[in-house]
Amino acid sequence: MSMQGSSATAAPGQSAALSVTTERLLRLAPVGRSAIVEGVAAGFDRSAAAAGIITRVRLCHFLAQAAHETDRFRTLEEYGGPAYFARYDGRRDLGNTQAGDGARYRGRGIFQLTGRANYRRYGVLIGLDLEAAPERAKEPAVSLAIAFAYWRDRGCNAAADADDIVAVTRLINGGRNGLAQRAQLLALAKTIWV
Repeated sequence: MSMQGSSATAAPGQSAALSVTTERLLRLAPVGRSAIVEGVAAGFDRSAAAAGIITRVRLCHFLAQAAHETDRFRTLEEYGGPAYFARYDGRRDLGNTQAGDGARYRGRGIFQLTGRANYRRYGVLIGLDLEAAPERAKEPAVSLAIAFAYWRDRGCNAAADADDIVAVTRLINGGRNGLAQRAQLLALAKTIWV
């Protein structure tokens, strides 16, 4: 729980101003579930640099996207039932080639990882067989590792450096879904991580 204390508890080489704590995450998303918020805070500072999240603007963009994708840290699993997830069945762009893949590889984690191919790819990148155990993607620590790998793999730092919320949103979500809320969360994050 060392990352959950005061903002003075930054990881080695990281400014206290960039430290991600439970308290700060709850300022960004007061409705966040404690297990999710604490799980994100616990591993964030230690692993952020490996994803290149070393500046205030990158941190704020990452957290704004994370807060939006998780319904303000209330869930690490996409909302919906069998009929909703069936829309992902047969989606070759997601690698969903087997019956039931839509539900099996539905959105999970901080950035709502979706599709058999993504579970396979990001599982390899973080060293877990997520294709065989997709439920693991919603464990807070695993979810954070996937999000960092996804951020790095998709080249999100360049868009964040340009402070381009539209470009970051497209890289995370594939479109402009929820852009207004993401922009609000970004503006709020910039008041918390100063």
